[in-house]
Amino acid sequence: MKWLSKFFKGTGASSRGVSTGSQQPQFLGDENMAWRAPFRSSDDRSRANREKEELDRAIALSMSEDLKRPSGYNRWRTNNDDDLARSLHDSFNSAPLPFPSYAPREHYPRGSRTCAGCKREIGYGNYLGCMGAFFHPECFRCHSCRYPITEHEFSLSGRETYHKSCFKELNHPKCEVCHQFIPTNDIGLIEYRCHPFWLQKYCPSHEHDNTPRCCSCERLESRNTRYISLGDGRCLCLECMESAIMDTGDCQPLYHSIRDYYEGMNMRINQEIPMLLVPRQALNEAIEGEKHGYHHMPETRGLCLSEEQTVTSIMRKPRMDRRGLVGIRTQPQKLTRRCEVTAILVLYGLPRLLTGAILAHELMHGWLRLNDFRNLRPEVEEGICQVLSHMWLESEVPGSRNTASASSSSSTSMASSSFSSWSSSKKGGKSIAENKLGSFFMHQIEHDASPAYGEGYRSAMAAVNKYGLRRTLDHIRYTGTFPE
Repeated sequence: MKWLSKFFKGTGASSRGVSTGSQQPQFLGDENMAWRAPFRSSDDRSRANREKEELDRAIALSMSEDLKRPSGYNRWRTNNDDDLARSLHDSFNSAPLPFPSYAPREHYPRGSRTCAGCKREIGYGNYLGCMGAFFHPECFRCHSCRYPITEHEFSLSGRETYHKSCFKELNHPKCEVCHQFIPTNDIGLIEYRCHPFWLQKYCPSHEHDNTPRCCSCERLESRNTRYISLGDGRCLCLECMESAIMDTGDCQPLYHSIRDYYEGMNMRINQEIPMLLVPRQALNEAIEGEKHGYHHMPETRGLCLSEEQTVTSIMRKPRMDRRGLVGIRTQPQKLTRRCEVTAILVLYGLPRLLTGAILAHELMHGWLRLNDFRNLRPEVEEGICQVLSHMWLESEVPGSRNTASASSSSSTSMASSSFSSWSSSKKGGKSIAENKLGSFFMHQIEHDASPAYGEGYRSAMAAVNKYGLRRTLDHIRYTGTFPE
């Protein structure tokens, strides 16, 4: 999405210029205008002076005649004449100034102009015309800050007027990383990046300036927050850190609850498959030594291992200090192959729901191998594994269940409830932020663009929605494809 960058031009439909400092009036379009107060010419002033002198002489003559009358009559007449003279004098000095020769008379009759701001009559003096209305200069105010608009230009939005700076503050998008106005590009348009799920808006430059990005939820680190470094090139935001699983021991209850989830769908895994939480480097080394399987690049978070290897696992969770997580205790572990599946490996430090989604995916790989699903194409095997990962997430996130879950057996809810009781007792129930993370992980599965994980998932989910999980698996066993 792109935004127009120049909201605040001096002319045009969105902003109009007003000037009150020039000698001649400025007409703004057909309805906006600004007038200077009327002024007196030199001839007007000399004529006024002559009239004032004549009036003073008349008053003096009248007063001298009153001295010849009786005292009572004279006193009464003198007082009234004083009042009359004073009234005439004041009336003369406050007489309306002549209209300037350039002013259209039809705009000046007294009582014909009412200020649209204070609703009172506009007398003689400076005033502004805008949008078919008139304003005292002090009543022409910004709709945002409510202070008078004194600049030569202002911004207009609908029927509301703004300072240019206030309009920019309200409408120009700000970067949610550096909290500055997003700059315009070379052709004058406001260009920014926006995360498709979180809708986080940010400057394009932050994709290349080493701004930390959460390895779980993908949000960029804001300037007023601090992400936690996991020590292997990854970092975690505080929301994801809240439910992160850091060592193999802490992950065991989650692992067994997902095995129960499979058993509840009549997909029991009879073999005891070891599960280890491992650092990033250990997982990458295991991938290089694995001959079987298709891996999601550029970042693989889990692995269903078939070969015998020695793998470094996380045995004790790290502690946190100013530098991030320190004190990780690892231990090399020899994995011996006793069946088609040697072990399941998952990256440490990921939120509980993401760790569970990875485990559900890798356990489906194990189930397929243990049940003689051989030589499946990547889009078929990865697609059906993603379906099981998505279904498990649906069972964990309230309000996210769709027809795929409904098509599975009713015992699915029993499996999910067993894990829910464990998670509630261990974590006190899932928070709103954790449920939002679960929705994001489902969104990632649904919108994956890769041929195997993305297109494979969508084909598999369409088959499960139409025929159910059991019939889809039977069709895959005999044909190696999804039912149409």
